[in-house]
Amino acid sequence: MTEHPPHNVDPGEIAKFDELAHRWWDPEGEFRALHDLNPLRLTYVANRVPLFGKRVLDIGCGGGILTEGLAGRGAVVVGIDLAEGPLEAARLHALESGAEVDYRLTSAEDLARAEPGAFDVVTCMELLEHVPDPRSTLESCATLVKPGGHVFLSTINRNPKAYLLAVLGAEYVLGLLPRGTHDYARFIRPSELARWVREVGLDPVSIEGMRYNPFTHQASLSRDLDVNYLAHARRPADALAL
Repeated sequence: MTEHPPHNVDPGEIAKFDELAHRWWDPEGEFRALHDLNPLRLTYVANRVPLFGKRVLDIGCGGGILTEGLAGRGAVVVGIDLAEGPLEAARLHALESGAEVDYRLTSAEDLARAEPGAFDVVTCMELLEHVPDPRSTLESCATLVKPGGHVFLSTINRNPKAYLLAVLGAEYVLGLLPRGTHDYARFIRPSELARWVREVGLDPVSIEGMRYNPFTHQASLSRDLDVNYLAHARRPADALAL
């Protein structure tokens, strides 16, 4: 693997999500959009991989919204994050809901060094646009997944429409997200993501837009990649075990 800083993390991002950790599971709160998007994200994964009995890693799990959903489909799930507040919220909610999830305070890079090739499925949703080096995170995804395994990603495109809707509209006009949630300069064009995916040894499978209606709170797949989008990649089955 390429050498990277030991912690691919922005302290400001960690502080931001730590401050709001107690609101993570409020479906009417600052993270309502994540709750609304979650059924679509979960279905996107489950329609492509039978999850029952699979070992799944959720990178950047936050408060565990997607993580619990994966566990609910019968997967054996590990959720990792570097923000202690959201992880504590995730653990407490799992106690209430009965979800069985192994939550860990660690980075993707550290876990990749400790457990290469350990997971059938790796998900990394709404994280790449929050880290200083998204390619490093993708490299860790490629290391952590088994040969023949699946990687699922979601992030935000970088263009004027995405800035208008995901930053100005969502954060400042409609209040769907806390102000300052996103840094437009860190948004990722689909072409950039596809290039990085190939560079780290994964094969792109599909990429689809994710459309969200803030008035009906409904999310759906779309051919439009201009704002939010999902991607599916696989590690070649003949890849050398690390």
